[in-house]
Amino acid sequence: MSSVEAFQLVARFEGLRSSLRSGPYAVHLPKPLAYWALPADRRLPLAFLGRTLESLLSRSFEELAATPGIGLKKMGSLVTLLARVAGTAASDVEATLPRLPEPGKPCAEASGSNGFDPAAVSELVWAQWRLSVTRHGLGHEPLGRFAPSLRNLARVIWNAPLDTYTGTTLAEVRSLRTHGEKRVRAVLEVFQSVHALVAGMGSQEHLVVRIAPRRIDAVETWVGRQLQAPGVPSEEEIFDRFVSPLLGQICTDATEQTATLAEKRLGIHGPPISVRQVARTMGLTRARVYQLLNEINDVMSVRWPLGRHQVYELSAKLEVELPGLEQTPSLTQFKAAAELFYPYSRRGAAGPLERAAARAGFHAEAGVDDDGPLVVRHA
Repeated sequence: MSSVEAFQLVARFEGLRSSLRSGPYAVHLPKPLAYWALPADRRLPLAFLGRTLESLLSRSFEELAATPGIGLKKMGSLVTLLARVAGTAASDVEATLPRLPEPGKPCAEASGSNGFDPAAVSELVWAQWRLSVTRHGLGHEPLGRFAPSLRNLARVIWNAPLDTYTGTTLAEVRSLRTHGEKRVRAVLEVFQSVHALVAGMGSQEHLVVRIAPRRIDAVETWVGRQLQAPGVPSEEEIFDRFVSPLLGQICTDATEQTATLAEKRLGIHGPPISVRQVARTMGLTRARVYQLLNEINDVMSVRWPLGRHQVYELSAKLEVELPGLEQTPSLTQFKAAAELFYPYSRRGAAGPLERAAARAGFHAEAGVDDDGPLVVRHA
């Protein structure tokens, strides 16, 4: 580094030091320098990362440069981080972040790749995302509910509530057992998606916010309307408003093999085929086919947990109204889809009440081969 560059570096440091020690940045001072560091940063002044801004800014350029392991290049990185601090509004830094209540202690207050880059997430950004989740009371929601794709999220944490992570720093998340780079990325992506939707929302006493997968929201709205409206929808409407979007959700969340199985069982590209036929055409054992069918139910149970009750309720309602129509639409594909996504009885998969299923025309028995991208709603 030339003497001119060194002089400019000292001047930048002193200018930032003077600005950051003023009133508007007081909330920043207790934070460690690492709060503004990004995983992609290079030549970080490691000796300074654990020190607070207040401690660093109390020293002159010469004193800091004399620290063992710190040269002019590391000082240049320090100045870069200080400039990042100066670009952070005081309102973006919370002095305290709500943490999870300790066990047994009462709490006064209830608290696919889309270009996402986990290397651009700092402790500051992570704190803002966690705060968005807690402010809007979304901590009880499962991670899988909001994930862009369940394929990117380990199955063991599909049902883990967001509160699992709202009380942890980014460094703590990265240090958790079984949390490698892929799992950490998936968790961060869920929080980023939620924050992007709710961060700019105000609050109204008469309104609440509900977040749901876009396809699921559309299907749930359609099912609700059908439950209130007389008559039976056409086969085309059932396919467009019910079968197709739910199949699209499976394509998003499951493997290509599982999606192909779902298409074959629903007869999307031909007549529906039995489990035996599927096993033959796909080169799978029947046990593997059943395993994949159960995975479809697992996906839907995470994405649309209330779907089982609503779908079977609609099926029962349509069965009652069907005999009174002059032209009777076929409910074959609707029933096939209902049984595929929310099986009445299939090798360990949970089912709705038998009485409701019987009214809807389902009579499967356990062990019998059954051959036969997030949207916000205000309420």
